Amino acid sequence: MNRVAVFCSSHEGLPESVTRAAAELGAWIGRQNLMLVYGGVGKGLMEVVARAVKSNGGRVMGIIPDKFSQAGLTSEYVDIEVPVVDLNDRKSAMLRESDLFIALPGGIGTLDEIFMVMASSTVGEHKKQLILFNPDGYWNPLFSTLKMMEQQGYIALGFTSRIKMPDSIESLTALLTP
Repeated sequence: MNRVAVFCSSHEGLPESVTRAAAELGAWIGRQNLMLVYGGVGKGLMEVVARAVKSNGGRVMGIIPDKFSQAGLTSEYVDIEVPVVDLNDRKSAMLRESDLFIALPGGIGTLDEIFMVMASSTVGEHKKQLILFNPDGYWNPLFSTLKMMEQQGYIALGFTSRIKMPDSIESLTALLTP
């Protein structure tokens, strides 16, 4: 594992506990000498993660849709900029460029990204792990919904057993340490 994709919110003013978790995740990625692969925007949790990666010796790849780069939203912490046409291209590039996916709390875009990873995995396009980093139990309602879908036969039995939801950097580290 060399490249870690992080999906998260670009919104400002989110709970301090979530911002702290984003900084801890970025610091962990940097200390592990891994490369962050993310959406490249210099706002919200996206900027918190990128800054922490860089501050801890890591490198940052930003997969940036034209619309965002033209609006001047690219983070100053991006080492490698990969321009893409739109959000669909960004998801495809992130899937291709990453060895592991970690989702912090986020909104519609984050949900879109994690469901793309889940769906492409279920049809055998990849075997890469998706981790829902779960500060404050943020992902618990989604997991409950997925569990209900599994129990009712809408998704394969055992699907939810593959979803890992650490709630601290220590539990994330334990999960990823062989």
